[in-house]
Parts: sequence; C-alpha cells; structure tokens
Amino acid sequence: MNRHVFLNGKLINREEAFLNIYDHGFLYGDGAFEGVRVYNRRIFRLEEHVARLYRSLKSLAIEKPMSPESFCDSVLETVAANQVESGYIRISVSRGVGLGLDPKHMKDAPPTIVISTEQLSLYPASMYQNGLEVITASTRVPPAVCIDPQIKSLGRYINNIAAKMEANRVGAGEALMLNMQGYVAEATGDNLFLVVDGKLKTPPTSQGALPGITRATVMDCANELGIPCEESVITLYDCYCAEEAFLSGTAAEVIPMVQLDGRTIGEGKPGVFTNRLIEEFHKRTETDGPVAW
Repeated sequence: MNRHVFLNGKLINREEAFLNIYDHGFLYGDGAFEGVRVYNRRIFRLEEHVARLYRSLKSLAIEKPMSPESFCDSVLETVAANQVESGYIRISVSRGVGLGLDPKHMKDAPPTIVISTEQLSLYPASMYQNGLEVITASTRVPPAVCIDPQIKSLGRYINNIAAKMEANRVGAGEALMLNMQGYVAEATGDNLFLVVDGKLKTPPTSQGALPGITRATVMDCANELGIPCEESVITLYDCYCAEEAFLSGTAAEVIPMVQLDGRTIGEGKPGVFTNRLIEEFHKRTETDGPVAW
C-alpha cells in the first residue's frame, strides 16, 4: 500500500509528492522529524511523538504548522488512507521554502509538512534472539553547546550516519557514540540501557542522549515491574562490565546488546531483565495509542 502522502495539508498520491528545491530542510537540514510505529492499526504513543516534535520546532523557532490535535488527526488520516496494519510513519517539518541561510527572509513562508508511511525492518529476527555485537564509534555526538541533543532535528544526524557507517565497515550490528568528554551518549539511532547490580541505568540527555519515546516506555515498564531505574553517567568500562545491556528506539524497539568492542557482556546472551522488559514493552504496543482505522 503506502500510496498516499500527507503534504502541506492534504493527502496526495505518493508519485505526485515533490518538494521545492529551495526547501530549507533540503538545503540546510533546517527542520525536525519523528519516526512513529503502527502496531495492529494502533499508533504507538502518537501524542508523545507529536509533543516532542513541537518541542523541537519551538527550540528551532519554527512556526507550529497546526495544533497538536490537528497534527495527530493528520497522522491518523494518513495511516488510514494507506490502510497500514503495522509499519513505520515518518514525519518531517522544515522551516519552509526560501533560498539563503537567514530565516528573517522567510517570514511569510509556511513550514513544509510531510507525513508518509513505510515498512521498515531494522534488524533481522536473529539479532533479537541472539543479541547485537556492537562497536564504539570514533565519531562523537555534537556537544550541547552546539546543538541540544533533545532537539530531533534533520541536520543533527549526519554524525549518527557517519558512526553507523563505521559499524557497517566492520560488520557490527550497531555503534555506540561517546560525547566530547568520553562518556557514552547513545547508539546511532537508539538509546542505551545497562543492568548493573540489578538496577537499570541509562545516560541522561545532558550527556548527549535523545529523550527517546521508547526509552521513556522502557523506564515506565521497569517501574511497573519493580525494577529500579535511574539516569546515570556511563563509561565504556560500565558497559563492558554490565550484567546485561540493550538498546531501545522506535524502529529497533528493544534489542539485546551482548558484545561491545570484542568484550562479552554478561553471559553473552539476552538476559532475564532484558527479556522481561521486551515482553512488557510488546504488551504496551497492544494498548497504547489511538487506533487509526
């Protein structure tokens, strides 16, 4: 399916969806985006994704294209039009059309809005069963003094792409990225969790981690299961010596990490805490979020 795209206020055929070559998102990466999942026609944590999108837009001083409620309705409309049972939604909002770096010349330019649906398989099933082998990338996350990691901006991810290419070159499933101080921030497209002394730990956003929607869901799941969870500054030493480790993200969901830089983590297989959280996460996807059609 996936025949329809929501572009600037209306649904059109995918083949007819084109952007202006002077769109600021294309020219400068000037915009924000979200990736959202559909499970059995239910859009998982849609309101949370739209709320994060609007926080990103506010931080970038991009005009809100419509009310959050109307934006959610537009996502629902797109999913229904494409009759998506389960899949991936990509939402992009740029500052709009205008040649030149200075936004003051774009006062009358409305934001460009694109909502599309697609099928996405990030990792094979075997990696969920056996766990990921991960490396540490040499590419660092940008420091917060340059761009705040809480902004899910279009231009920010060039570093993540470079780090992913490092992982690809050595056949690793994923790469961890450090901040400029040498602490672990996140993976190229996912947040990191460790199990240490029976507690769940994840890097805070102040260390370069995106405030992931799946990350927040995992923390909710941990609370529901009675597993202590805290944000904590994490080093590579902590990762190597952890009892368990896993990554979380909208596309990846929750996936075990069993090796880092050639060091086996824990017993070298998905652990008890990880499996419990994966099970609890999947339960949430059955009930959390509006049904599109």
